[in-house]
Amino acid sequence: MIHQTAIIAPGAELDPSVSVGPYAVIGEHVRIGAGTTVGPHAVIEGYTEIGCDNQIFQFASIGAVPQDLKFHGEKSYLKIGDRNKIREFVTIHLGTEDGGGITTIGDDNLFMAYAHVAHDCIVKDHVILANAATLAGHVEVDSFAILGGLSAVHQFTRIGCHVMASGGSMIGQDVVPYAIVQGDRAKPVGLNLTGLKRRGFSSAALANIKNMYKIVFRSNFKLEEAIEKISNEFDTHADEVLTYIEFLQKSERGLAR
Repeated sequence: MIHQTAIIAPGAELDPSVSVGPYAVIGEHVRIGAGTTVGPHAVIEGYTEIGCDNQIFQFASIGAVPQDLKFHGEKSYLKIGDRNKIREFVTIHLGTEDGGGITTIGDDNLFMAYAHVAHDCIVKDHVILANAATLAGHVEVDSFAILGGLSAVHQFTRIGCHVMASGGSMIGQDVVPYAIVQGDRAKPVGLNLTGLKRRGFSSAALANIKNMYKIVFRSNFKLEEAIEKISNEFDTHADEVLTYIEFLQKSERGLAR
């Protein structure tokens, strides 16, 4: 399962079912779970933990030190979950001391060729980063978000769940859940209704999402007023309402709108 030309450092922990292709390099602090495949010439280094059944394609670079001038070699980590597909030339970096020391990738994500995940990012589950999509440091991407090719996200920005960002989007502020955004300094242009329907959102949930969107983006309310109105007029036990309110309350960079 391990090609004779691959270099596996002493100390690396690989499940016996892991497959490693020609000329791949795996560092001494790497741990890789069952069923994961590592393609030719891939490099996995640093304190990197990779779960089960991931596919890491040729020339990917996983666990390299951050591209951050404040990083001075402190011990930091990268944790990747299960069933992720990491395509050619993808780069995913370790965390930094200022960002909590860890970069975290969840489960069932697709990182297309040349996508980049910088230090201290949190990428949850079922996320797609299309070709050359780029996350700066400390970015958070919630589950089921899709970032189109050549899109880029400013550091410390949050992308809500079920967001669709068009190709080439330059995202500099938080993107609310369920929205479609596009443009240079991307702004919402509607709701990802097709994606939500495919994922089984009920008619009642979709109605809530539409009405909350109108309050935030189609009215003249300040953000605090919009949060108060949603909290008072909607069922805060509904998942989509609670998700929306919590996202709005935690926005530090401000909303893209």
